[in-house]
Amino acid sequence: MVVLTDIGPADVEPDDNESAVRLLSYADRFEIEAICTTIGWNCDPYPPEWAEYLYRVIDAYSIDVENLMKRSGQSGFRSLEAERGSQELGYWPSAEYIRERSVPGSPRAGIGVIGDDNDSPGSELLIRLADEDDPRPIWVCSWGGANTLAQAIWRVRQERSPEELKAFLRKFRLYTITDQDMHFSMRMDRSYSSHQWLRREFSEDLMLVWDESAWLNQNSLGVRNWDKYAELIQGLGEMGKVYPHYLWGVEGDTPSFLNVMPNGLNDPEHPEQVGWGGCHQFGISPDGETYAWTNWQQPLKDLSSKYEHKFYPDEFNDFAARMQWASEGRGNVNPEVLVTVNPSSRPAPSSYKPVELSAKAGSTLSFDASRSFDPDGDALRFEWWFQEFPDGSVLPEISCADSAQAIVVIPDDAAGRRFHLVCEVHDDGPFSLVSYRRIIITVI
Repeated sequence: MVVLTDIGPADVEPDDNESAVRLLSYADRFEIEAICTTIGWNCDPYPPEWAEYLYRVIDAYSIDVENLMKRSGQSGFRSLEAERGSQELGYWPSAEYIRERSVPGSPRAGIGVIGDDNDSPGSELLIRLADEDDPRPIWVCSWGGANTLAQAIWRVRQERSPEELKAFLRKFRLYTITDQDMHFSMRMDRSYSSHQWLRREFSEDLMLVWDESAWLNQNSLGVRNWDKYAELIQGLGEMGKVYPHYLWGVEGDTPSFLNVMPNGLNDPEHPEQVGWGGCHQFGISPDGETYAWTNWQQPLKDLSSKYEHKFYPDEFNDFAARMQWASEGRGNVNPEVLVTVNPSSRPAPSSYKPVELSAKAGSTLSFDASRSFDPDGDALRFEWWFQEFPDGSVLPEISCADSAQAIVVIPDDAAGRRFHLVCEVHDDGPFSLVSYRRIIITVI
C-alpha cells in the first residue's frame, strides 16, 4: 500500500490525522510501502511544515506498537534491511521503517504542473517500488490528490517504451477519495485535475476506483456517532492522544484502505464486490467524459450506501478494539471463518480469498461454518446473506440464515448467473468483532 495524504493542522485537515491513526492501528494488515504528503482541497501548494502532523502520529505509534504487538505475540522487529523486503500479513513494522517510507510527494495540484519540474521523492519512490521483483499489485490510497502517481506515470512514459509503460501501469491500483487534485472551490473543473488525464489516457491498464459514496457516509456517520470516538478512540494510547476532533467530517479518507482490508468480505481486485470501502462498477465518471470504477450514479450509490450503513458499527468496533490494545496491551481478536460446502467436501482453508464453486440450476447447496472458531474461545453468532447488485435480480432464498449451517436453493432459471454468498461471523467478546467469508456460486 502507498498512501497519498494532505495531512495538516487539526483546524484545516483533521480527518487525515484521524485516518493516519486508524491506518497505523492496522499496520499489521498491510505492507505500508510509502506515505507521501501531497496536495489536497485545502492546500495547493502543500506546506512542507504540515508533514510534522504525520510524524506526530508515527511518534505515537512508536510507543503504542509495543502494546499492539501483544495482539499477535510479536516480540520484536526485524532489521530495517529485512523490513524493506516483503512483510507477511500480521507483521507490525517498526516506526523507524514507517518514518523512512514517509516522504514528500508532489506539492502542487493539477495536470498543468505535470512535467520535468514536478518530480518528488514520492514519485521517484513509486517508480522504484514498481520496478521491484514482486508480483503483488501496489494499492495507492489517495486521501488528497493523486498528482504524485500521475507524475511517476508521466516520467515513465517519457523514458520507457510503450510496453514498459503498460507493465508499469498494471502494477498499480488507485483508489481516490473523490477528486482532490485541485482547490475545493474549483472542484467541478475536472479538466484541471491530473486524475482526468489518468482516466482518459490509461483506463485500459490502470485500475482506477473513484469513490463518491463510502467517504461521504464515513464522514457523516462519524459525526453522528462522535460521542463514541470521544469515549473509545480519543485519549486511548499515545495515538488516541493525537486523534483530533472533527471539522468537516470524521475519517473521510479511511474507506481507501478499508477497501483492501483483509477480513474475508471482498477481493479488492474486483471492485464490484462490496466491502468496507463500498462497491463500484465500471462506467462513466462524474466528469461525463472518462471512465473509472465508481459509484456516483443510481441505483448503485444507494446500494453502496445501504451496505456502508450496515458495516459501519462493525468497522467502528474493530477500530475501537485495536485502540484498546494500543492503550492496554490486551483485548479481543477476530474470529476465524471456516466454511464447508456440502457434507462430502473438506472445509475451505482459513483465508481471506473468496471460495468459488459451480452449481446446477435448481440444485440445493448446504454450507457449514460450524468449524469456525474464536482464538479467545468466545461464542460465535452466524449470519448468511447474498450481496445485492444494481441489476435488481432475484436472489436465492437461504434457509437457517442465522445458524452455522445454511441451505441455499438455486433457482431453476438461474443458469449463467453468479451469486455472491457471504458468511458473516461475530464473536460475543468485547466489541463483538466480525470476520467474513465470501462464496461465489457460478450457476451452470
